[in-house]
Amino acid sequence: MSDTADLTGHTVVVTGANSGIGLEAARTFAARGAHVVLAVRDIAKGRAAAATINGSTEVRELDLADLSSVRSFAEDWDRPIRTLVNNAGIMMVAEGRTADGFERQIGTNHLGHFALTNLLLPHVTDRVVTISSGLHHGPQVRLDNLDLDGAYTPSRAYQQSKLANLLFTLELQRRLRESGSAVVAHAAHPGYSATNLQSHHANPLMNKLMWIANKVVATSAEFGSRPTVHAATADLPPASYIGPTRLGGTRGAPGPNPRSTQAQSSDVARDLWDISEQRTGTTFPLVVR
Repeated sequence: MSDTADLTGHTVVVTGANSGIGLEAARTFAARGAHVVLAVRDIAKGRAAAATINGSTEVRELDLADLSSVRSFAEDWDRPIRTLVNNAGIMMVAEGRTADGFERQIGTNHLGHFALTNLLLPHVTDRVVTISSGLHHGPQVRLDNLDLDGAYTPSRAYQQSKLANLLFTLELQRRLRESGSAVVAHAAHPGYSATNLQSHHANPLMNKLMWIANKVVATSAEFGSRPTVHAATADLPPASYIGPTRLGGTRGAPGPNPRSTQAQSSDVARDLWDISEQRTGTTFPLVVR
């Protein structure tokens, strides 16, 4: 299937679709005929965003920092999903905890999406796309301390959560393959695009510096959404990692991007999966042969 595929008659769920690259991707999916579900924490903002989209949309409440919200979303779902786009995220925020006691960035960016994917997977018919970041190149995942207790910094926690997104994709694809499922898992990253993510750094000085970078260096949110759309619709090898292909993954057409060494480790991916199952109380719903 090409990345200009007609999506008429299909449903695409996009988390965090009320702004940034999630909203731009939702616009593209709707323009190609999809019924797009904006899964958002703030219903009012979701409805305002949906009003700017030409096409079929629906807004549903989802707070990835609260597993009870994730479970409610999944329990209320009753129809096929062509593509689940795990897009929502928070970036380099001050240290804090989710409703379930997880460090906020690993809890929202990874564990919330981990639980959502496993709970919705019986409804997914084509693929799962999870948004990572070029910043996953950095400190390794602390399997012994995912919450970074005593070792927290905003950037380290963000990098770990984005690395976890890639490890999740790797292990999800292995399980899908071994269960005989036709569903595939991909990851994508936007490069450096100007979105609301850069306005919540724990350090006020960094907020100012990133505001300047957004004006001078960053690409548009629409440009940043192109790897998401490509990963969601193009014919790709399983577990592809898609991003801009020029200037260190910041410019150019979307295509395969390099992963860090740990992001390619099947052993670390399996260990992280086991820990994530224990912490979220969710499991892979298909039978692995």
